[in-house]
Amino acid sequence: MKKILLSAIALICVFASFSQDKKSYKNLVNRAGDHLMVQLSTDFWSGTPDSVKNHMKSIGRGGNIYAMMNKPFKSNPSFSIAFGVGIGTSSMYFKRMDVGITSTSAKLPFVNLDSADRFKKYKLTTAFLEVPLEFRYSSDPENDRKSIKAAFGVKVGTMLNAHTKGKTLENKDGKQLNSYTEKENSKKFFNSTRLAITARVGYGNFSLFGSYQMNNLFKDGVAAQIKPFQIGLCLSGL
Repeated sequence: MKKILLSAIALICVFASFSQDKKSYKNLVNRAGDHLMVQLSTDFWSGTPDSVKNHMKSIGRGGNIYAMMNKPFKSNPSFSIAFGVGIGTSSMYFKRMDVGITSTSAKLPFVNLDSADRFKKYKLTTAFLEVPLEFRYSSDPENDRKSIKAAFGVKVGTMLNAHTKGKTLENKDGKQLNSYTEKENSKKFFNSTRLAITARVGYGNFSLFGSYQMNNLFKDGVAAQIKPFQIGLCLSGL
């Protein structure tokens, strides 16, 4: 993990060195600075074993929101460094399966419920408090809302919550047994720290973004080496 962080910092320094020139911009009044970022994503798990993948919906959903401070380089405001704080969430959906995050066993059980009662709707949700760092480029820093933008960076997070939620209990034939909702909370099997690399590219206040978690979602030895990633739309501005 230390090597990843050092590599990311080194890349930022290299790009920063290329950005140093004699050109300066005096009129940056209209620059929004992307101080608020709201992201909606399609979520995936890499490294998922077939026994689990076959019981997952094809995609998950996520939502992130960050408050950022943007610091343009004085020698060339097309380039800047931004850092901030926010919340990142992800929900993965399962069919005919129970994820036993409150289990007392040494390993996280993914229980096949093909021939047993199960919930019609079932998901696993995680939430992290995150600190993102971005190296940014804006093609027109004097008119940021009509500028081509790109950014890459890293984010470090600490887990706030992990829970499963099931709605509408059915039998193996799909007949409804009960309409209640069950929610279970536990962080026992999860890595409490998340390190991810990020990238964005877009125009004005809209961009496409991607995020890939470098460390495993679950602790070593309790489950497969699963690494979540997100692809989605980012709305930024203010």
